[in-house]
Amino acid sequence: MKKFISIITFLFFSVLTFAQNNSEIFDQKLANSLGADERGMKTYMLVILKTGPKDAEITDKTQRYELFKGHFSNMEAMEKAGKLKLAGPFATKNNLQYRGIFLIDAKTEEEVKTLLQGDPTIKNGIFDVEILPWYGSAAIPMHLKYHKMISKK
Repeated sequence: MKKFISIITFLFFSVLTFAQNNSEIFDQKLANSLGADERGMKTYMLVILKTGPKDAEITDKTQRYELFKGHFSNMEAMEKAGKLKLAGPFATKNNLQYRGIFLIDAKTEEEVKTLLQGDPTIKNGIFDVEILPWYGSAAIPMHLKYHKMISKK
């Protein structure tokens, strides 16, 4: 019982300390610039790329290369437009046929669909998409600056 009370006391003071430290470093101007709510969060649109209906049909290596070249070009355009905040493939194959994700700063599914119209891998059926609203840290876009500093390509 003493151990339980010690753990609860530790957690209480840890949360209290975190709350105090957080209020000391809170930056309203930064929060506003990122579109953060009072929790420092915001809603994004999560795009799950999954194997599309025509993926197996497109076997020509040159054609696939060109389609994926367009895929990466569209990602770059979405990033430059301030819309793509996070992207990447899944590290291994999975039984859900999920291949990768995009985290897009958009208000509606229709806006996301418009952004994805420029992706030839989606238009040609290599990928299909699921689009879901996702609530996460408004600071997520800040990683892009540092990613560019550690990526050689």
